[in-house]
Amino acid sequence: MPHLPDSVHVMTDDTRPHTATPTTEGVWSVRGTRITADRTPEGLRLRARAGAEGLSRIVLRWRLDTPEDARILGDAWERGYGDLQWRTLQPDRALPWYALITGGAFGGPTTGWGVRTRPGALCSWTVDESGIALWADVRSGSLPVLPGEREVDVATVVTAAGPTPFAAHEALCTAMSPDPLPAVGPLVGCNNWYYAYGRDFGPDAVLRDARTVVEYADGHPVRPYCVIDDGWTEGGGSAPGGPWDTGLPGVFDDMADLAARIAETGARPGLWFRPLLSRTETAAVRPGLLRDSGFPLDPSLDVALETVAEDVTRFRNWGYGLIKHDFSTYDVFGRFASHSPAELALPGWSLSDRSRTSAEILVRLYGTIAEAAGDAVVIGCNTVGHLSAGLVRVQRCGDDTSGRSWERTRRMGVNTLAFRLAQHDRFFTLDADCVPCTPRTDWRLNRRFLDLVARSGTALFVSVDPAARTDRTDADLAAAVRLALDGGTPGGVEPLDRLSTTAPRRWRSGAETLVHDWAEPWGAVPLAV
Repeated sequence: MPHLPDSVHVMTDDTRPHTATPTTEGVWSVRGTRITADRTPEGLRLRARAGAEGLSRIVLRWRLDTPEDARILGDAWERGYGDLQWRTLQPDRALPWYALITGGAFGGPTTGWGVRTRPGALCSWTVDESGIALWADVRSGSLPVLPGEREVDVATVVTAAGPTPFAAHEALCTAMSPDPLPAVGPLVGCNNWYYAYGRDFGPDAVLRDARTVVEYADGHPVRPYCVIDDGWTEGGGSAPGGPWDTGLPGVFDDMADLAARIAETGARPGLWFRPLLSRTETAAVRPGLLRDSGFPLDPSLDVALETVAEDVTRFRNWGYGLIKHDFSTYDVFGRFASHSPAELALPGWSLSDRSRTSAEILVRLYGTIAEAAGDAVVIGCNTVGHLSAGLVRVQRCGDDTSGRSWERTRRMGVNTLAFRLAQHDRFFTLDADCVPCTPRTDWRLNRRFLDLVARSGTALFVSVDPAARTDRTDADLAAAVRLALDGGTPGGVEPLDRLSTTAPRRWRSGAETLVHDWAEPWGAVPLAV
């Protein structure tokens, strides 16, 4: 457990921090704000009472000698974007949620600092040669939170150590996540996004995909899923918003019947939706704001949460036992968090309820979805994993792979699996995204990623274009699906060269060491993909 911080600083707006004065042990105050730190069995619990002007950020600093040759790993705000990496010291680099330090002498060969899941703040860390600091963003959007007399439960700080970087990463994730939802067993299925991309498909194509993945499972006692991604409503292919009460007219006219027909194939039905966007203006949306030709909902409003809960309940009543919700971080903040910016919120806005922090509002949204879903499996995509842990069973932890460009799968999929694997079964079931099988991508490379995901025991979804099916691809896919349905290789996998690359090539799998060359003939592509 960490000791009390050596100094505490407060930001009431976006100007420089103000140093707080200790009043009693574990209590600091400045500008009408009081910060309390209590040592508890769970960790160092941080609470805050704001003054009349509100509160933006709290900075806690610990003195810590960090060697110049140390390597540092942080997480990402939401999905990874191929940018997770052990790196040299960069004092101004924001490390969302946790920081792992290897090469230092504090607490063993590798040490980790983090906050427990579902905090009341968007938390990040900075590390330099002389110390480590926690930056707790308690704003509502980009404006100071105004909680009144309410005390904000900011975060609980924990530490962990391990003999290797991977062991320390696993230990820290265990310490940060005390209450993950029970695993649902092997999670395997098909998803049509990476060959259909939301266009020109209907129930017959969905049922064909369901029969294909059932064929690959070959009678396995664990039934695979068939997930209908974007494209089942009006505006499909562009991630449209709701209403989510009906399918695309003339194509998906009876979603309950389609769920029943998927189940008849032997697969379990799943459905995608975008909960915080509406094609129509309602009382639940943020006034005067357009996003992707739709109206974003305001999740700080009860009416918005009621709308989301009604949608999830409807999907469950239709017969969908897996519900994938997407785009909520983007629809709240208006940006994707690639390269882990120091702050998620762009300037000049807040949600309607400024008495609660952005983190508190997101946790409430995820809890609403979880409650409405009941016993259905919930997958979060473009959700904040540190806030959804314990409220989703599965988390899409990286940006999209691709049925059009192998480079995206290499960059996003391999990086996600390598650097978020320690979260698997500690936060939730990890989903590194689909393995595509399409005419436009090299199966020689895709099958390596397929095999690695299947061995890992993480979620495996395949996106199989019928035009790409051959005896070879079918044999590879069937073997991987059955291995994944078995739970993967005993002991899973571990990236061995994680300290030196963003896309590890050497992996431990049981007693084996696998070496995968991810490069196309020209190597990796340095361009946007």
